[in-house]
Amino acid sequence: MSKVTLRKKELTSGRVSFFLDYYPPIPHPRDGKLIRKEYLKLYMVNNPNNEIDRNFNKQTEMIAQNIRAKRQLDIQNRQYGFLSAERSMGSFIDFFRDVVRKKKGTNSDVWYMALRYLTDYAGHDVRFADLNVYFCDEYKEYLLSAPGISARKTPISNNTALSYYNKFRFALKLAYKADLLTENIYEKTDAIKEHDTQREFLTISEFQRMANVKIRPEMMKNAGLVSGLTGLRFSDVQALKWGDVRGEAGDYYIHFRQQKTKGVEVLPISDQTFSLFGGRGNSDVRVFQDLRYNRLRAFMDKWLGLAGIEKHITFHCFRHTFATLQLSMGTDIYTVSKLLGHRDIKTTQIYTKIIDSKKKEAATRITLEL
Repeated sequence: MSKVTLRKKELTSGRVSFFLDYYPPIPHPRDGKLIRKEYLKLYMVNNPNNEIDRNFNKQTEMIAQNIRAKRQLDIQNRQYGFLSAERSMGSFIDFFRDVVRKKKGTNSDVWYMALRYLTDYAGHDVRFADLNVYFCDEYKEYLLSAPGISARKTPISNNTALSYYNKFRFALKLAYKADLLTENIYEKTDAIKEHDTQREFLTISEFQRMANVKIRPEMMKNAGLVSGLTGLRFSDVQALKWGDVRGEAGDYYIHFRQQKTKGVEVLPISDQTFSLFGGRGNSDVRVFQDLRYNRLRAFMDKWLGLAGIEKHITFHCFRHTFATLQLSMGTDIYTVSKLLGHRDIKTTQIYTKIIDSKKKEAATRITLEL
């Protein structure tokens, strides 16, 4: 039988933390994983110098000893459910927040907003014990009701709700793997179905007009043009380093790992694209230094205004522009799919629908008076 010992650990904050030491280790009731320590989240003052602190320490240690005695009794009766029960009282919001902190790159803002929408819906902290299929379904309905909690109070679209809910479900999966949930709620909940969206893009003449605009910072303009000439996502343009750029005049290419899919790609680029990179730097230096996502919206609005374009064009539309122009100019869909780094050609086929609609428009332009 395991013995339960109350131990203390000095922290850098000047406090002392209590934890229980199980020896031999005890099995977790869900997966049999051996547990040696249980931190009680009880603390006392190190080296108390007044009566208040000494009394506080005495009471805290008494609470810790009572928990130790209860745990010893549970173990004698081979009842280990307290391990799951204690963990289930932890904060899922704090867990989700830690997941968000670890996310870097352009979609970190999306992760942050996913967390904001969850906290707005809950109105309070959410414990792991609070999570079940009903909670998830109700949260899904809340997102689909298109609430707007951003600074602009703009209602979110179906596909934005899909993105936020997917991130919530991803956190559920991680929590289950970390033994913080007793059931895999992720597998019991369905994702929000994606709606077909109109992919806005530039015509070749509009793209040329944007290239002709003189605007600062030129680095941001060049980054947009590079995306339109290569189909690279903003995250890949932002992460591009000189060490990724290889080859010589007439045979330049970039060797990089996609930020979204993590797939390794080799992408040929034109000499014109290479010229937009500017002067070559060290291999570990980014090609477009200080390129920030939060500056894009204002810059794009100004750039489009100077070019006289009234379409709602975001930076990501340069990728749509690349795909649409390549297909309309005769590049076969398999080549375009490879250039875009798509894993499934069905993703690329979305652009063929755009081309088909343009063909229909062209078919009605020539009419005769009969």
